[in-house]
Amino acid sequence: MENSNDLSPSSLVYRCDDFVVNDTKLGLVQKVREHLQNLENSAFTSDRHRKRKLLENSSLNSKLLKVNGSTTALCATGLRNLGNTCFMNAILQSLSNIQQFCCYFKELPAVELRNGKTAGRRTYHTRSQGDNNVSLVEEFRKTLCALWQGSQTAFSPESLFYVVWKIMPNFRGYQQQDAHEFMRYLLDHLHLELQGGFNGVSRSVILQENSNLSASNKCCINGASTVVTAIFGGILQNEVNCLICGTESRKFDPFLDLSLDIPSQFRNKRTKNQESGPMCTLRDCLRSFTDLEELDETELYMCHKCKKKQKSTKKFWIQKLPKVLCLHLKRFHWTAYLRNKVDTYVEFPLRGLDMKCYLLEPENSGPESCLYDLVAVVVHHGSGVGSGHYTAYAAHEGRWFHFNDSTVTLTDEETVGKAKAYILFYVERQAKPGAEKL
Repeated sequence: MENSNDLSPSSLVYRCDDFVVNDTKLGLVQKVREHLQNLENSAFTSDRHRKRKLLENSSLNSKLLKVNGSTTALCATGLRNLGNTCFMNAILQSLSNIQQFCCYFKELPAVELRNGKTAGRRTYHTRSQGDNNVSLVEEFRKTLCALWQGSQTAFSPESLFYVVWKIMPNFRGYQQQDAHEFMRYLLDHLHLELQGGFNGVSRSVILQENSNLSASNKCCINGASTVVTAIFGGILQNEVNCLICGTESRKFDPFLDLSLDIPSQFRNKRTKNQESGPMCTLRDCLRSFTDLEELDETELYMCHKCKKKQKSTKKFWIQKLPKVLCLHLKRFHWTAYLRNKVDTYVEFPLRGLDMKCYLLEPENSGPESCLYDLVAVVVHHGSGVGSGHYTAYAAHEGRWFHFNDSTVTLTDEETVGKAKAYILFYVERQAKPGAEKL
């Protein structure tokens, strides 16, 4: 008799969730294995997508800031440390926040570097390329373009550092370097390269066509004017008077920055709130730089009237102020055997630095042409020039950021004001139409 409940192996049916397989000697085990594998793969893929989404959200959240109760994107990008390259990173971040200077480079067309194999094609620097392909302007331009796109948390300036090695032998290797020295070398070499041709067009022509950089703002240092001298270039008048016959000698010296001594009477004061007594201010440093000074025996002046070296006095006046005033505080000085650091806190204004009293002809300046507002500060942390660490504070669209290599954080004016500044960048305040004289 036929049994309707026949459970012979040949006809046994397995139901597994939403699918059915016939039990056969050849197919059952394989199909069950395939189904279980599919379930496992599906779960793994789902978990992987979930983790990836969490990571993306985490990365996004790290680039978001709370400002006045609302969330805003942090578009600033850090610079990876390539091995004691914080000195370079701090200077690059500072320069990237000087808008007129930075925008000039970002708006330049990309340089087409050519050699026998890549003629007609745009090339990018690698460590295998030869000396003929090095362009500091191009790598500087690409670095500036990468810093405020907001597409990454940190950018590696390896190509720029490679060019620095090629054209600035002093900075080869991975030892700690002086940030101020690097800044001067960088600006000098940018200035020299910008005086050359640019895709067949003289860069001086490009500069002249920039309406924001008028002829009155140009200062020639080592040749034709460039954006470097147009932005950072100023002129000093150096007066030397012979104390014997009274002969006065004057000469004009162009500058890209001013190096200021911290007056000796303040050098033992190490912190802002350590003890009572006068606090060193930036005005003290500027006054020390421009005050009348009697030269010592090692700096005797060769008087053309007396026909011999005589005791004399020296005084600096600023004949022309730059659009961006760069002030370097001389924190490192040589003793008999080593270079020490002056760790004195120097109070500096964030707004309204008035330079009129240091001008040779202050009566010829406009109402606000001598007022400067702080845009960036480079700080050296540590005890010596060959060690320690550099970071930078910079203002961007009304907010202050702290740039510490790859890490960029939002900060406030109070924190910036407490920094022991090494290099200060001040931008000339733009006079408002109808503004009254302060």
